[in-house]
Amino acid sequence: MYIDTHTHLYSGKFADDRDEMMTRSRNAGVELAIMPAVDLRSHEAMLQLEKDFPAETLAMIGLHPCSVGEDFEDELTAVEKYLRERPWVAIGEIGMDLHWDKTFREQQEIAFLRQCRWAIDYDLPICIHAREAIDELLELIDGIDNPKLRGVFHCWTGNLEQANRAISLGFYLGIGGVVTFKNGGIGDVVKGVPRDRVLLETDAPYLAPVPNRGKRNETAYISLVAEKVAELWKSSPEEVGRQTNVNAWQLFELDRFVKPTYPWAAARQVTI
Repeated sequence: MYIDTHTHLYSGKFADDRDEMMTRSRNAGVELAIMPAVDLRSHEAMLQLEKDFPAETLAMIGLHPCSVGEDFEDELTAVEKYLRERPWVAIGEIGMDLHWDKTFREQQEIAFLRQCRWAIDYDLPICIHAREAIDELLELIDGIDNPKLRGVFHCWTGNLEQANRAISLGFYLGIGGVVTFKNGGIGDVVKGVPRDRVLLETDAPYLAPVPNRGKRNETAYISLVAEKVAELWKSSPEEVGRQTNVNAWQLFELDRFVKPTYPWAAARQVTI
């Protein structure tokens, strides 16, 4: 049994076979999928999918750094409105992306800090997108200096020193398909950090793990990530699933959402 803590199930890349994809996920042992928001263009599709699969999905709300542009204030206004209207599992995905375009770097920082403030106000974890910006984000988090601010660095690609700093600041590491890449570079991190700070994710439809690298990713492929983590931990995929499920329950406080009819309710019974 697995919890996929970061997957874009609402993506248009699943438009032709979404029901079949969800069935494959269930068959692979994925009993809960947590979906990050991107921007106003994606909210409707994400919320509809959460409505269609209420026992299997939970949604975040937030503004993705790659969607921060001239209209970012309008986007943030929408996020704030959503936060007032209903419960959310987290604020995300938020952060900074300095890989392609640094035009709106200042605005990315403003958006990140404001959403961190909302996370503190609403007592919610955050899900961080940190592409070529891990050190910058660690500095911003350190500067906020509030123990209520916690969350996960999604799609971790940093080194062990950075990982330990993130953990010391109250954060978890989201481990996905990159861990299976020959030159992914995060094997030592996965082996070196405390196991109670690791979460599994796919980031579907992106970053498919080996042997599907370069193809469309699916939540069902989280089992391949678990197998690689098990290899690094000298453990088993079942034990990896149990530990990372417990971690997800603790970070996202999933007791807030559990119903007896939900298949993933059993995860709270799991201990290592």
